[in-house]
Formats: sequence, structure tokens, C-alpha cells
Amino acid sequence: MKYLLIAIVAALLFIPFLGAVHLFDWDEINFAEAAREMIVTGNYSQVQIDFQPFWEKPPLFIWMQAISMNIFGINDFAARLPNAIVGIATLLTFFHIGKKQVDEKFGIWWALIYAGSWLPHFYFKSGIIDPTFNYFIFVALYFASRITWSAKPTRMAIFSGIFLGLAVLTKGPAAFLIAVLALLVYWIVNKFRIQIKIVHLLLIMVFSLLTTALWFGYEIAAHGWWFVNEFVVYQWRLFSTPDAGHGGPFFYHWIVLLIGCFPASIFLLSYFQTSRTKSIYLQQSGESKDFRVWMWVLFWVVLLLFSIVKTKIVHYSSLCYFPLSYLAALQIYRLLEGRFTLKGWNISLIMVIGIILGLAIGLLPLVGIYKHELIPHIGDPFARANLEADVPFSFGEMGYGIGYMILVIVSCVMLFNKKVKQGLLCLFISTIFILEATVLNFVPKVEKFSQGAAIEYFESFIGKDVYVHPLSYHSYAHLYYTRKQPGGDPAYYKENQKDNKWLLEGNIDKPAYFICRIQDSAPWRAHPNLEVTGEKNGFVFFKRK
Repeated sequence: MKYLLIAIVAALLFIPFLGAVHLFDWDEINFAEAAREMIVTGNYSQVQIDFQPFWEKPPLFIWMQAISMNIFGINDFAARLPNAIVGIATLLTFFHIGKKQVDEKFGIWWALIYAGSWLPHFYFKSGIIDPTFNYFIFVALYFASRITWSAKPTRMAIFSGIFLGLAVLTKGPAAFLIAVLALLVYWIVNKFRIQIKIVHLLLIMVFSLLTTALWFGYEIAAHGWWFVNEFVVYQWRLFSTPDAGHGGPFFYHWIVLLIGCFPASIFLLSYFQTSRTKSIYLQQSGESKDFRVWMWVLFWVVLLLFSIVKTKIVHYSSLCYFPLSYLAALQIYRLLEGRFTLKGWNISLIMVIGIILGLAIGLLPLVGIYKHELIPHIGDPFARANLEADVPFSFGEMGYGIGYMILVIVSCVMLFNKKVKQGLLCLFISTIFILEATVLNFVPKVEKFSQGAAIEYFESFIGKDVYVHPLSYHSYAHLYYTRKQPGGDPAYYKENQKDNKWLLEGNIDKPAYFICRIQDSAPWRAHPNLEVTGEKNGFVFFKRK
């Protein structure tokens, strides 16, 4: 019964209003476009973008989106639905593991903590690959951790290999790298002793390779090594050099986890504080203690790996959400059991970060209301023009942020007064409610500021036999939102589409339209073959003469 209740609550949290806002460039639209092109071409074996081979990602998540689109149509809701379903599976998995490791109460708290933290919750409403990838690799490591303790270790090893293979098919060889590093670190932490037998490690490797061979093997057999080789080269470049301008300092992901995983991250900090005090540990079984070690290992391996990797993108550290939430749940369980008390600085930090987040939400309507006063003080011409979008805000919407600040303060007062359970429930449930309010009320408005004019422009070309291309910036939106169809593009267009040379200067066979951002528009306004057809909210529109 509890499984059904958790599934229903998770479905209500993650599924409604998935299509209320357009997909965001790049990642969301990138994957959705690949799924759309699979459906349009009927080619489900190769990932394509603009109907050309796209080797940056393997196909599993895109297959999931394609299945969803085949059922619900090619739309934003269908593109995000797979992650919502994975979100339901994730909370059910947490409850199941927590019930097995400690008890039902712990399982429920683990699920609540994950759903009640900002980025972990929000990502299940997105169309990016990472929530699905994270789930598969977490389950793979869970089954690996059970090999030592299960009466059926062979079965655990097989399941671990299958899920590791699914993780590779979702995002690529990063899954192998994380798994191998986690195993090595676990071995070192256990003083070079490990209870997993060589035969079980071989089973994991064999079944992971068999699972990945379902696509990699077929691709090599059907199309040769070229596509797979390009895929491997791209993955190496991603690890070794900053990609697409996404560089950042070493501590980038540390800040992301502290703020993005609030409130759970604060309880992880308190775990650091009490981890050496054995008296506060739960009376866990050997398996539970071992799993705790695996979670610590996974957390540090992912955090340090992606702190070292040159490309810094928020969701790269999202696999940390799983062990972070587990360790936070352990700490909260100890609080509820009275095994330790939160220090004043822990509660104060909850209050400070909660107030900062509440202020950010509460002040957002003021940006919309007083945008004309703010625009002259903004140096970025694109941001200035974005703010000119006609997006209504009201003073009443400040109530969301103010309400969240009040509830966080109330939670902290309860925690100071030793009303631990009430304070924790108030903290995490209020975060869930403000998350839902933010997604429903503010994200669509932010989207209208940031890309609304561009999406509207692209949608105006649906069903028209024309070329549509961005100038001086990279995008997938012109493909997905014009619903571009295959065929009809000359070979020389495909060869030169990155620099648009043929579209701008060649003997084109149908009308060509372009879009660029206002700060990049000067050379295109002066181009002899282009004429400006419009301008809106930071985007300039052109037509080939």
C-alpha cells in the first residue's frame, strides 16, 4: 500500500504541467529533436540532428522520448515524461532500499528529502538525460554492493552489469569510469580488501558489455566503426577540454550542491560534523554499514571527478544527489531518534540559505514590474532587450518568496525548540510547495524573457518549405520548433550549414530566414544579401534577399 501511495504522490509531483513551458536550448531541445528525427525518419538505430549523424550521445534516453512521443505526440510534455517516470521509480527505489536497510520510516524520509530538495526535484520535470543516467548507475552500484550480502550473489552481479550497461547506453562511457573509480576507491577505503569475488566482477563486466552491445555492436555491424569512433573521440574531448564555453573553477560543483540541494545539503554538512562520533550511529546491519561506505565513495568520486573535468555544467554533479540524500536521510533519522542535536550554526545556515532563496523568488516579480527603471543600468544589450518582453507580473507574486522565507524561519524556530519532526516536515514540504509554485508561475515567465521571441519565430515556419538558421550562435530550437522535415537539402547546403555560406551567398532553391542575437547583429545588418524583417526581445530576424 505504501508503494502505491508513494507512486501516486510522486506522479502528482512530477507529471502535471510538464508541457506548460517550452523546452530550453540546448540540452532539452537537443535530445527532443533527436527523438523527433527518429520518428520522422524511422531510423531508430542512429542518433541524428538535422538528419545528420550525431555521435555525442548514445540512444537509450532518446528511445524513451521517442516512445513517449509516439504515444502522446511530438510535444514538450512527451519529451519530459520519461524523466517524470524515472522520478517515480527513483522515490519507490529509495523507499524500498531504505525499508530494507533500516525501516519503513527511513525509506519514507529518504524519498521526502529527495523530493523536497531543489535541483533533485526540479530535474525530474526536465527533458535532460542526467536523471535517467543517474538512476541506472545508482541501481548498478546498489546491486554491486549487495553481492557480498545476498544469498544470490550471481544474480546481483548480473543485475549490476545490466544496469551499468543501461547507464552507458544512456550517456556514454562516463558510467564505466565512475563505476571503476568507485570500485577502486571502495577497495582502498576497505584497506585493500574487497568481498566481491573475481567471478562476480567478471559477470558485471560481461553483462554490461552485452547490454551495451545491443546498440554499439549493432551500430558497428551495420555502419562500421566511423560513428562509434567519433563518439569516443567526442567523449574524450569533453573530459579533457572546456566544452561550449562551459568552464569554471574547481569548487563550482561544491557550490551547486550546497545551494541546489538545499535543504538536504545542510544535513550532509552536519553529517561531516558528527561522523567521528560513533555513539550517534544507527544500529545498522553489516550490509547497511557497507552501503553507507558505498554512498560516501560514490559522492566523493563524482564530486571530485567533475571538479577536475574541464567542462563545468550544473547537471554533471547531479549523480551526487543520490548519496547526498541518503546520507542526509541517515542524519535526519538520527535526529528523530534523539541520537544527536543540530548545532546552532546548522540551523542558522538553513535559515540564511532559505531566506536567500526566498528573497530571490520574492524579488523576481519586482524585476518584471520595474524593468523599465532597471534596463538603463544593465550593460548587456541582449539582457536589456530580453527584459522588454511583455510579461505580466504583480506584487502579489512576491508572496511566494515571502511565504517560503516565513516557513523556513518557522521550521528553524521549531528546530531550535527541539520540535524536530515538525520542523523537518515544515522545511521539506514547504520546499516542495514553493518548487511547484516556482515551476508553474515563474519558469514560463523567465522562458518568455530568455527565448520566447525566438521560439515564437521558429514556430511561425511550421509547415513551410523554407530554410531557417541561427547566425552567430548555436541552437537546436530552429530544428525542433519549425518541425523541420528530412530531404530536399542540397549536399552543398549540408556541407556548409555551420557557416551558412551557401544560404547567404549561394544560389538557394527556396526562401532562407535567419535569426541572431542583438549584440551580434551589426555585421548581418550590413550584409548585402540580407534584409531585416523584424526585431523582438533581443533577437533580430532576417530574410535572404
